[in-house]
Order: sequence, then C-alpha cells, then structure tokens
Amino acid sequence: MFEGITRGLSDAFKKLRGRGRLTPENVREGLREVRRAFLEADVNFNVLNDFIARVEAKSLGQDVLARVDPSEQIVKIVYEELCLLMGPVDPKIPQRADRPAVIMLCGLQGSGKTTTAAKLALTLQAKGRKPLLAAADLQRPGAVEQLQTLGEQIGVPVYSEKTNPVDVCRNAVAQAKRTLCDIVILDTAGRLQIDTELMDELKRIDKLVKPDECYLVVDAMIGQEAANVAKAFNDALELNACILTKLDGDARGGAALSIKGVTGVPIKFVGVGEKVDKLEDFIPERMAGRILGQGDLMGIVEKIQTIQQDIGEEEMKKQQEALQKGNFTLEMFREQFKMIAKMGMKDMISKMPGMSDMIPEGEDPEQALKRVQGMIDSMTKQEKADPDTIDTPRRRRIARGAGVEPHEVNQFLKQFDQVRGLMKQMATMSMWQRLKMVTGLGKAGAFMPGGMDQFKTKGDTGHRKTAKERAEERKKKKKKR
Repeated sequence: MFEGITRGLSDAFKKLRGRGRLTPENVREGLREVRRAFLEADVNFNVLNDFIARVEAKSLGQDVLARVDPSEQIVKIVYEELCLLMGPVDPKIPQRADRPAVIMLCGLQGSGKTTTAAKLALTLQAKGRKPLLAAADLQRPGAVEQLQTLGEQIGVPVYSEKTNPVDVCRNAVAQAKRTLCDIVILDTAGRLQIDTELMDELKRIDKLVKPDECYLVVDAMIGQEAANVAKAFNDALELNACILTKLDGDARGGAALSIKGVTGVPIKFVGVGEKVDKLEDFIPERMAGRILGQGDLMGIVEKIQTIQQDIGEEEMKKQQEALQKGNFTLEMFREQFKMIAKMGMKDMISKMPGMSDMIPEGEDPEQALKRVQGMIDSMTKQEKADPDTIDTPRRRRIARGAGVEPHEVNQFLKQFDQVRGLMKQMATMSMWQRLKMVTGLGKAGAFMPGGMDQFKTKGDTGHRKTAKERAEERKKKKKKR
C-alpha cells in the first residue's frame, strides 16, 4: 500500500535536494509534485488543498532553517502535517463497571463488516477482554451463519435470534451480562448503497441499545469515496471512529488520507488480509513514516514477537543454537518463509525503510519469494542440508524442477552462502539490532539480484576454474565449517 504516493513524494523531495535553502519558487515546484502524488493516490480534493496550503505556509514561515537542506525541511513539515491530517487517535476501548460495554459496527454491504467484527473480537480477546458477538445482520443471506462460523474459529460466543435487529442487539447485551462478557460487538446490516431504510434501522438500534461507541467499517479500495460514505454515516449517527479494511489491496492510500479531513472522525483500526487475524492499531505517526518511505520498524518488532510466541520457546532456542554454530541450512531458510507468509510479504516490505524502493515497479515480491521456494523444494534432503554438494548437473535438474534457468539457481546459492554468514553474525543480536542491520543492508541495495556481491571482495584467480578445482573448493569450505 501507498507505493504510488511514496514514489511520488520521493521524486518531489529529490527535486529539492541540494537547492541551498527554501524559497517561494522551489517550495511551489516541490509542492506541485506532492499535489500530483496525492491526486494520483485519490485523496479528496478539498483535503489536499488544505494540506498543501498548510505545508506551504509552514515551509515559508520564520521557523525555516537556512542551513538545512530544503528536501529535509519539506520532509519534516510534510510528516508533521500528515500526522495532523490522520490523527490524533484515541486507542482506548470503552469499559463499563455497571454493564457490558457495547460497540456498534455499521457500514455498506461488502466492506468486510462481519469479518471485521470477528477480527475486533479477537483483538479485544488478546487484550484480556471477554467479547460477545451479536448477529444483527438479518438482511444479507448467510450473514448470521458466517458470524457463527467465525466465532467458532476464534472461540468467541455469538448471540443470534430470528426476530428483528433491535431485539437481537438488546437481548445480546442481556446475554453478555448473564455470561459475564464485558463487551458486546454488534454486527449490523449493510446495504449496497446509503438509503433511508438502512439509516433508520441504525438509528433505532442507537436509540434503544445506546452503544458506547459506533465504528464505521469502510473499504479502502473505494478510494476517496470512502470519505463520502464516512461523512453520510457520521451525519446520521455521530461516529466515534472508522475501521479501514482491505488496506493491503489499496496501493494508493486515498481513503486513509481523506477520511479524517472530510469527517473529523479518526481511523482507529486497519484490516490487512482476508484471514481472521487481529486488527492493527492505526497509529498516524507510523503511517506517516510509511507513506514517506521511512518504514515502521516498531510495527515489525510487534509482529515478529507475536509470531515467535506461536512458534514456541523450544523451537526458537533450537533455531538460535543452530544459527550460532553456523548450521544454517536451506531447509531452515525455507522454514523462515512461513514466518514471512504470516507477516505478509507486502506489508513487511512497506514497513521496512528503503525496502519498497528496491522492488522494481510492477514486480510482485510474493512471486519472487515463491520462485525461491520452488528452487528449494526441487532439491533433495542432502542438497538442502549441504548446498556445497550442488554441482552443475544438479543445478540443471533443480532449475528444471523449479521452472527457472540454471543461472538463477546459481545466483540464489551464491546469495544464500552470503546470507548464511550474516545469519551467524545476527544470531547473537537482539531483534532490534537485527532489524537495524537488515534495514541498513536494504538501503545499500544488498537484497537486489546480485546485490550481496558488493559486500564481498572477490580474489583474482587469473584463470577460469575447472570443475575439479571447484569441487576441491567445496570440500575445503565443508571442512572449515
């Protein structure tokens, strides 16, 4: 996500680099590129005009430093304004002493509301809350059954009855009180478009059940139209926050940048991926960093910690010991892909500073990952355990099995040899030190095809080695390890 706007802003800042100091002329030139990037990202026109006006006023104000590079000044100002544009966000979830707290979810049909209800319940469960889901969408066929299935998957009770939405919501709160659940999530009905019938039903629930907070679930894929939808719901219900879904499928980011500016209602959570996984907290400062290509290392740390808890301490300890001894095999390398898959390859790249710039425009990083997986899966157990045994005939066989060229297998094995050394070095580091190291390598282009070669000096042998000489080298390497 945000690939287009990140590249556009990067181009704008490059044009200001080395200009001496900010002047009205170079500020307007840079902001012209910023405006273009935002328009291509489908940001609301009025929101964009206000944003550009604020950035321009700050850029030409008295607080501008004469000795600081213009591009750095603009980046700082744009970052601050992006944080204001999307925030502040109150992370607290309501809690009542006298009765269960109630959160009402509303939105258009197809925005992912029912799945989001389950994701929100899972998020609250992880924070020590005891949620109850209320199946109040009696309009869409299969909506109740879908919520019940999701509830079973995550271990959260679902209340349903074949009456009317108001009674379902009211009785769900009573059921939560009886079963000592401390929060109720109301999954209300949506429509294909905003209409009087939909709003009247939501107003009746709001009046009779009195939810503590009302969240709008909105699809990021509809761009700035998401802001218009949010405004219509906010005018009728006074929303407390929005939950933006399908953010991983929105490469432009117009919805995330427009909603708060149009409605005054902040985004509280974002949904990434179709699986029933916890929602991510929407933190404006981190999101602004990602938009500007600065990444979100803290977000990665949190995700890795969660995944490591799932793997278990024993397994993590075994992997750590193997890494410290330098016994990093292709089989272990293949296992790392499971963690990457859980984190979401595209999401991880967007959070790593400098990583998005290394992926050529239009190339899917997940496809590149699958290509490497295919190469490893085409190897025998012995080859995975000892890659140095892979000679030319074996490379050809592996290439045929993976549907790639032999030189691609050769290139991958060379890079793996370098990665093996890095992994041994990183085994003694903390998670934060590892991320900083990987980030530094990424900015230096180490993960580009053949990029690791720049960190290795190659001696001049004076002649092309024979197959026998290469075999001898592999034997020596094996003895050293």
